Amino acid sequence: MKNVMLKIGTFFFKYRNQAFPLIIVALFVASPPTVTTFGSAQLERWKDAIALVIILAGLALRATVVGYAYIRRGGLNKRVYADDLVTEGMFGVCRNPLYVGNMLVYSGLFLFHGNPVVVVVGCLLFAFIYQCIIYAEEEFLANKFGEGYGAYCRDVPRWGLKLSAFSSSTEGMAFNWKRVIAKDYSTMSSTLIAVLATEFYRVAADTITQQELSYAIVLVALFVAVLALTGVTSSLKKLGVFKEMTAAHRG
Repeated sequence: MKNVMLKIGTFFFKYRNQAFPLIIVALFVASPPTVTTFGSAQLERWKDAIALVIILAGLALRATVVGYAYIRRGGLNKRVYADDLVTEGMFGVCRNPLYVGNMLVYSGLFLFHGNPVVVVVGCLLFAFIYQCIIYAEEEFLANKFGEGYGAYCRDVPRWGLKLSAFSSSTEGMAFNWKRVIAKDYSTMSSTLIAVLATEFYRVAADTITQQELSYAIVLVALFVAVLALTGVTSSLKKLGVFKEMTAAHRG
């Protein structure tokens, strides 16, 4: 079974940027977002609020990871690769903090959509895929770094957050906001777009009433604003406004 998961992990490590959006779109298009939870509009609003908190927690975790110790995503030529074993920053708290952040974001998006099948299938599928990717990375790192990596694995959890190690892992390090913007603006942008598109889908699934029209216009305006801000950020990055940091290779 693990050999099969290793092959799946290697595939998705290479093609996740293409596959993940397609999977999410397919799940979301399969059924419209919920408008009530157990028949209650009030519960639906609470469910959406919880979903947004989970999403923000995932983005905040990713920002913390990137801000303290960035590791180049995508490996080398989209294959698992690492020059050095990075254990500082959030990588001293969790072996896969970016993936934990991603799972929080995806889980929040699925919960925001609300359809039980989307929530269950989406969360389980992405958890399985990420576990496969982690297996592929672990095999490479264990072969390359040997006992050093073994000791790291024994000390730092794969999925959990060893928050007691945060202070020592980030000691002497400075948080870099410019790096967060330069490296993670696309993730933030795509997440906001997914939330806005889902909410618009919820409103427009049936005929938009006169009461809903103003809200729909606001959603479209926010969607356009996010796209514009993303374009501006991308242009500023190309102009060198955000100082690039030397990154260690890792998947």
